[in-house]
Amino acid sequence: MLKNKVIAVTGASSGIGALIAQRLSDEGAVVILAGRSMERLREAGSRLKGPHELVVMDVQDPHQVDSVLKEASRKHGRIDVLVNNAGYGKFEAFLDMPASEFEDMMDVNYMGIVRCTQAVLPGMLERGDGQIVNIASMAGKIGTAKSTAYSATKHAVLGLSNALRQELRHTGITVSTVNPGPIDTPFFSLADPSGGYVKNVGWLMMKPEYVAEQVVKLIIKRKEELNLPRLAAVGIHLYQLFPRFADRVSHRWMNQK
Repeated sequence: MLKNKVIAVTGASSGIGALIAQRLSDEGAVVILAGRSMERLREAGSRLKGPHELVVMDVQDPHQVDSVLKEASRKHGRIDVLVNNAGYGKFEAFLDMPASEFEDMMDVNYMGIVRCTQAVLPGMLERGDGQIVNIASMAGKIGTAKSTAYSATKHAVLGLSNALRQELRHTGITVSTVNPGPIDTPFFSLADPSGGYVKNVGWLMMKPEYVAEQVVKLIIKRKEELNLPRLAAVGIHLYQLFPRFADRVSHRWMNQK
């Protein structure tokens, strides 16, 4: 169902982004891998079987985002799906993290999605078809200690996605969000350099290959939301129904950073 679909993936040079690109290629898509390092993009691209393009793009650079994605759309005739995957996190106590880090994380994780989406959305609207896939996080649903900056960015991503989904009803464009829990990727080399959090939640961490496969299934089915692992979806619903009660009873279990 994805054969010859043109799909752009940001943050595609490593981790979950690279694996999503690989799985999309396996499904026959024409994949545009975007990232900041051409060397790492070449490494990721070497594992793709089908047609693909490597583009250097920093989601923090508005002019570069606009020119790169519009050129890719012109070159391939369109962008059918945009996977907004670029992002990072750092886990520190609120007072230990400088305000500049809050700003930088929001600029990458949230404003990066805004910039990329604004670059491709006009073409999708003109065609009356398309899909925006925003990789958010369970942290956007449930905040935990030492993740104030990261959780805030993912709450922003979900707020943007939910509002945009309503705005684009009946246009032929699907807005999808993916909310994964911990994934065994290089994300934690920056987010958790001590390794303490990874050690505490190792039993819960998902294999990146599994997450990539589920994201591709979401794209194929054009689902609007995916919470991973599946069991976490139940916890999220309970939290949303009884947030203050859930905060009290889950504090010790949730705060593993």
